[in-house]
Amino acid sequence: MNFYDEILRVKDELIHDLQGLLRIPSVLTEYNQDSITPFGEEIHRAFMYMLDLGKRDGFRVKNVDNYAGHLEVGEGEEILGILCHLDVVPAGTNWRFDPFGATLHDGKIYGRGALDDKGPTMAAYYAVKVLKELGIPINKRVRIILGLDEESGWRSVKRYFEKEAMPNLGFAPDANFPLIYGEKGILTTCFSGQADGKGLYEFRFGERTNVVPDYAEAVVDSKHKEHYLAYLKDREERGDIQDLPDGKIKLIAYGKSAHAMEPDDGVNAGFILAEFLHSLFDHPFIRFLVERITFDSRAKKLGLAYHTEDMGDLTVNAGICEYKDGMFKLLLNFRYPIGFDVEAMDRAMKKLGEDYGLHHAIMGNSTPHYVDPRSEWIQILHQAYIKYTNDTNTPLLTIGGGTYARILKNGVAFGAMMPGRPDVVHQPNEYIDIEDLLKAAAIYAEAIYQLTR
Repeated sequence: MNFYDEILRVKDELIHDLQGLLRIPSVLTEYNQDSITPFGEEIHRAFMYMLDLGKRDGFRVKNVDNYAGHLEVGEGEEILGILCHLDVVPAGTNWRFDPFGATLHDGKIYGRGALDDKGPTMAAYYAVKVLKELGIPINKRVRIILGLDEESGWRSVKRYFEKEAMPNLGFAPDANFPLIYGEKGILTTCFSGQADGKGLYEFRFGERTNVVPDYAEAVVDSKHKEHYLAYLKDREERGDIQDLPDGKIKLIAYGKSAHAMEPDDGVNAGFILAEFLHSLFDHPFIRFLVERITFDSRAKKLGLAYHTEDMGDLTVNAGICEYKDGMFKLLLNFRYPIGFDVEAMDRAMKKLGEDYGLHHAIMGNSTPHYVDPRSEWIQILHQAYIKYTNDTNTPLLTIGGGTYARILKNGVAFGAMMPGRPDVVHQPNEYIDIEDLLKAAAIYAEAIYQLTR
């Protein structure tokens, strides 16, 4: 059976439903466990949107405490999980189109979440919808599991799996084709401390640890205005200055956002500004940033460089920095391969921090995830990809990103970004190519069909 032809039949409906989902700005602004909408109104609205689609199309629908839920078809003891998320990172700046406009242009759909993860979620949804409408017997329970805070904590799926069964196997449509069988560990750490500002009143950048910050600002005395303008011109960087009361100014630097799994795809605005501030102030926190962190995605200046053949380099992203009233903190997001010694790293960072008057602490750690790429069910997924792309050359992959696949013992990330496409995840002008969207839906339908024979 050619599932691509079946997806073409519902192409307009798929695009329409995806546009509706993309137009919901489902960015986490505040988590409130006591609220009926714990992740905020907009994320809840996106959640209800998908549950309503499931009801419309005859899926079995379950809402788990407004934390997460699933859309289910099929019968049987075993569960095939398709793990998706409906939250998105903040839009950031430098968009060509409205980031929540779901603009169709030149064969693409533009919008925050188009590729991460609303587009792939809708492709998987329509794959299951087509199988259901064709009346094909499905001998497993196929569950599209909808998480609501994948970008900021995973509290939603934690609650979900406290109450629902763990799938026997599954995939997350939240990465690259042909298939991701290994994901680096994700480690978040914090350096914090207190110091006299010495003329530096405020300094901040970043909103999420898993995004390269594209905006940074600092408050200093107005006498530094011309110096900053000269610095920007000399380095050919983008920035701005705002006048403030009491003889102060706000210095602004602009960079380029990117996913933290490869910081070199972006430009950290905080680094641009930190190196300027270092020329003004002998400040222990700024000195630490410049001597140990700035423009070093491989953590060589921290003494943490690490590499494996299977998973590549350890990387680090300085995701969030806050300095005000003499108190400061810096949150770092590490992506590390199997074999990296986190405990030894923590001991080394504590000792290093002491040299600058800083305290180091681990805030969270998700260990690396690995599935044997020779497994029979992995080969079924790979063959589904090959059937609709004729691509037998692109190897199976490991990545620095972290997907819901790592929740499952038998879980992998599976699409939807095609080989050779620009990686626009977490970047301005995020989009999904419509042809890729349709092909992904066909691949998912084929894979689900074969896994449920």
